[in-house]
Amino acid sequence: HKEIADSLEDVLPKLNLKRQDIFITSKLSPSDQGTEACTKAIEKVLKELRTDYLDLFLIHWPGVRKLQVTHQDNRILRMQSWQVLEEYHKSGVLKSIGVSNYTIPHLQHLIQNCQVVPHVNQVELHPHYPQKDLVEFCSSNGIHCQAYSSLGQDGPSSQLFQSSTVNSIAQKLDKSVPQVLLKWGLQHGFSVLPKSKNPDHIKSNFQLDFTIPDTEMDELDTLHKTEAKKYAWDPQLVL
Repeated sequence: HKEIADSLEDVLPKLNLKRQDIFITSKLSPSDQGTEACTKAIEKVLKELRTDYLDLFLIHWPGVRKLQVTHQDNRILRMQSWQVLEEYHKSGVLKSIGVSNYTIPHLQHLIQNCQVVPHVNQVELHPHYPQKDLVEFCSSNGIHCQAYSSLGQDGPSSQLFQSSTVNSIAQKLDKSVPQVLLKWGLQHGFSVLPKSKNPDHIKSNFQLDFTIPDTEMDELDTLHKTEAKKYAWDPQLVL
């Protein structure tokens, strides 16, 4: 966090920007679940980032570090964490609150016991793993889906990156594979989180002012039926 804070203090004045012009998200580590640990973690993030509020704060994982995934305390401790997030949200310190890697059962339990429904669920979403049931559940409950691993994992060596279907569509639209995969997410209403250190790739990832036609969207939407693959850890194992 210190490096981020240092960078912001250096760059924002040069760009004539203020804190309110940028959007800062942070997450609660699985090692900080529970009332006391969660409270300390939020205060630590605020202090290290030198800000008095965060735009979005997420519970990173439904489980608790060093706890068996089937242990009942996973459910108890993450609910305690959520109640802390709710209090910070009510006080205006956390402008939006959400979760990450929550499945439908995780969300159902949370919604049944919360005062504030999560604003965001950040999950793995891409044509190899579209999670349609989860997306529909989130939509019906007013929860925004934020997609990670939009390009699969491991960059160009990813199976998703190398998919002949995706490459064919990219060639047909005269776009790059990352542009097609990111646009697929945007056309489904997700926000996307591409990561790159390459300036050219970063610029390209913003150049998404095109539309994937219905026929090609259908191809991407059904790709998981022949090429299904999950790249990140599976939260379905967590009680």
